[in-house]
Amino acid sequence: MLAMPVARAGVSRPLLMAGAIAGPLFVAVVLVQAYTRQGFDPAQHPLSSLALGELGWLQIANFVVCGALALAGAFGLRRALAPGRASTWGPRLLGLGGAALIVSGIFLADPINGYPVGASEVVTWHGIVHSTAPGLAGIAGLAAYVVFARRFAADRERGWVAWSIVAPIAILATDVAAFTAADFRPMVVGQLIGSLWATSIYLKLWRSAW
Repeated sequence: MLAMPVARAGVSRPLLMAGAIAGPLFVAVVLVQAYTRQGFDPAQHPLSSLALGELGWLQIANFVVCGALALAGAFGLRRALAPGRASTWGPRLLGLGGAALIVSGIFLADPINGYPVGASEVVTWHGIVHSTAPGLAGIAGLAAYVVFARRFAADRERGWVAWSIVAPIAILATDVAAFTAADFRPMVVGQLIGSLWATSIYLKLWRSAW
């Protein structure tokens, strides 16, 4: 069973809550912008494009703030899980996702599919860096599911093992659907599923601290 020593609980609880908030907050801010930003089509434009244009600072802030929250959550996770399975690589892999968000906020994506309106669609070095970050985070995320599934299996928590298997399968399915339909919206659904999985892990440990 996932639990933490009482001595670490006071320090870990705020960090774990930060990690729990990061994913849902990121997706919520993305969705509000995606359906209110003039000229932005969530089907034709990736969420990274929200960082471009006059109101792009909102998405840049979303990337950086939620990335910082995810990194804080990873530190809390390290304290909460140690020692034992997943205590080393679990936090590292989830922390890499937070770092990728920050990188995505610093290095902006290139204009695509006519957004922002009138912008030249050219490939830039910062656009390449931006595109690389989520790819690496995605690979780290898939590894994290395996790491935590092993921890839950060792603790004989079958429901959590199943959740850690179903979540990545569902995310991969949304990615396939997005590429097949040439529609970015399923990828946001996948982002939400991954966020809910991570949040559930953080909340599980946060509750154990009490």
